[in-house]
Amino acid sequence: MYNYTKQYINGEWIASTGEETIDVYNPATEEKIGAISSGTEDDLNKAVAAARAAFPDYAKTTREERIQLLENIATEYEKRKDKLINIMIEELGSPLFFTEEVQYTMGYNHFKATADALRNFEFTEDRENSFIQKDAIGVAGLITPWNFPTNQISTKLASALASGSTVVFKPASYTPFASILLTEIMDAAGVPKGVVNLVNGKGSTIGNGISNHPDIDFVSFTGSGKVGSQIMQNGAKDIKKVALELGGKSPIVVLDDADVETVARTAISNIASNTGQICSTGTRIFIPKGMYQSFVDMVQKLVPEYPVGDPKDENTFMGPQVSKDQWEKVQDYIQQGIDQGGDLIVGGAGKPEGLTTGYYSRITMFGNLPHDGALAQEEIFGPVMTVFTYETIDEAITLANTTIYGLAGYVVGNDPDNLRKVAKNIRAGRITINNAAPDFSAPFGGFKQSGIGREWGDYGIEEFLEPKTILGLPK
Repeated sequence: MYNYTKQYINGEWIASTGEETIDVYNPATEEKIGAISSGTEDDLNKAVAAARAAFPDYAKTTREERIQLLENIATEYEKRKDKLINIMIEELGSPLFFTEEVQYTMGYNHFKATADALRNFEFTEDRENSFIQKDAIGVAGLITPWNFPTNQISTKLASALASGSTVVFKPASYTPFASILLTEIMDAAGVPKGVVNLVNGKGSTIGNGISNHPDIDFVSFTGSGKVGSQIMQNGAKDIKKVALELGGKSPIVVLDDADVETVARTAISNIASNTGQICSTGTRIFIPKGMYQSFVDMVQKLVPEYPVGDPKDENTFMGPQVSKDQWEKVQDYIQQGIDQGGDLIVGGAGKPEGLTTGYYSRITMFGNLPHDGALAQEEIFGPVMTVFTYETIDEAITLANTTIYGLAGYVVGNDPDNLRKVAKNIRAGRITINNAAPDFSAPFGGFKQSGIGREWGDYGIEEFLEPKTILGLPK
């Protein structure tokens, strides 16, 4: 059992001013695995005051000091690899292979990539008639989701620390323990007191409090569009800077020269990785009309190679949904697809055979559903995909862009000219061609209702800075 009923404020673990706690459950077993403190407004005020007091001195630290701090964090992070992996398997239900290769690794890579970006980052620019200086923004409030317990908080923390800003952060209540361990890593790495502060609690109290707090200068949030909209409204009261990484309904555009097996594996791995609980995952696939049946046949053949089950089993590809509520939401969407008469290619409603305990869904794909229906337009956050056909590349691009979202897009094929044409015309913040590896130095973020601002690398650092123009500066 993990019982963490203290908050990390001003370099110390202190008791919350409230007595209420929040229980945390393992989604694979449905058993309680621990509890956290349900923080109060007083806890948040203490954390913000600590961050505010620490800001002047931390903002004056040198580039070299911050690089060393990020390197120290990466070193301490590596020391706790097994513990981080085990915690994320338990609190999220993330399968062993995915937790090690993706969840754990992404957190580590953000600290290393940000340290590298900081080495050559230009904080000043001397122009002919002006001098531009980029100052740390101040106190940043970070609010992170449950689907990647170390990834999102690591990129935000790394960028904030690189910029010279101080932090108050609130992780998701479904998956708080990895963030608590990450806070212990900050402490062990020598982060100065008050620079990083952790307050656990309910979104309605701590998350809402962060976006409303007059002494927080900037809010960086990853999560749902509904909450992101509320954060913007809260921040508008005092014209607070806001960065949002929100939802997605990302397209996969398949060219007519693509290998069918590669396409099928791309589709399955997109919706099954992290149980479909990835904001940038491809959930709408557009296939040439003549390829549809061979794609369907290949998917049905290959799905058994992607086992659903115990996340601790090294052979498991897909684990459970994070909670009963999330499972029920996914099941509702699947039932809508069935009720609308969609072609059920694989999967369907209910749990996979033999899995009676745990919030497990089935890898599910539908064909022959309307482009403007719920399954084609709304973010499901589960292992559900809609399959569409097209006749021309221009039609595929138009259909791919028919969504309120624009976080990511994927292209599969061989012809270089067509790959370039599709990739450059999808309206989204990150396009991946033929399952290319991620670049942690490149910006991540979305167009349209997928968000505002960018994370990762030098673009992430920029979010935590304010440019100042000085005219007539003596040479």
